[in-house]
Amino acid sequence: MATNKSAAKVDLKPFDEIFSPQKDDNKKSFFKTLEEEKHKDLTIEVSISQIDGFPNHPFKVINDDSMQELVQSIKENGLIMPAIVRKKDDGRFELISGHRRKMACKLAGLEKMSVTVRELDRDSAIITMVDSNMQRDKILPSEKAFAYKMRLEAMNRQGERSDLTSSPLGTKLRSDELLSEKVGESRNQIQRYVRLTELLPEILKMVDENTLGFRPAVELSFLNIQEQQDLLETMESEERTPSLAQAQRMKRLSADGQLDMEAIFEIMTEEKPNEKEKFTIPRKSIEAYLPKNLTRDKEEEYVAKALEYYHRHLERQRGLER
Repeated sequence: MATNKSAAKVDLKPFDEIFSPQKDDNKKSFFKTLEEEKHKDLTIEVSISQIDGFPNHPFKVINDDSMQELVQSIKENGLIMPAIVRKKDDGRFELISGHRRKMACKLAGLEKMSVTVRELDRDSAIITMVDSNMQRDKILPSEKAFAYKMRLEAMNRQGERSDLTSSPLGTKLRSDELLSEKVGESRNQIQRYVRLTELLPEILKMVDENTLGFRPAVELSFLNIQEQQDLLETMESEERTPSLAQAQRMKRLSADGQLDMEAIFEIMTEEKPNEKEKFTIPRKSIEAYLPKNLTRDKEEEYVAKALEYYHRHLERQRGLER
């Protein structure tokens, strides 16, 4: 029987090629791509009521002039940069970056906002939260203090060594070095900021308001809670804050167990070199005339302006009497 030469020729591949390991590699590559897609950032619209703030968020969100500018921008242009969130176990969202944007969206009357959902564990979320907020134009000492502490603790849990408060100066720890490179501050300065977290909130607020110096505050952070309370009471009653030298003396006395209310009062009421030519007015005599929202660092300027206006008034009165 003659063979049909025009019939299609079947191309049979060798057995080894059919079961080549390349097939398994392709399969792994396929599933790897699916896994990468699964973890890829996703930007969606979310109800603002479903977004919770970050636990112990160290940065303040204030409805000031800058916030009102952001509100107006959102009303006119919408939210340009989505906030960053992560999904919680209960189905809600945890805000990592964008606390100011969230408040601005609410003030603008929006019910939803654009967010980028990222899959982050707790420590990665903390690091991302701190890094994103360190871009702010103005950061208070207290904000930087708790932010640095949170980030160092997160780095420590991720495997980096850190010593947060036992040795504030001269440490050579890798976490400090990494954070120093990231934020552009020395390791010693980072540790000084972390020390501020040991202060009473009332004393830390004085650092934020610039009525208590940063370096004296670092020294005072070594005082125990009772000693700090006694110091706070003395600062309020005497209406003065310690110099660096006075704070260092109190720190030494505290370490020796000799810092009591009497010692604090003696140190705080001594005359400082820069006070010898200073004219002081008891706060109680002018407090009723100061605006309630006036910060301590602006009070001297306000009083000086008031005296200037009063002087002009007297000059005009004398002119009318002539």
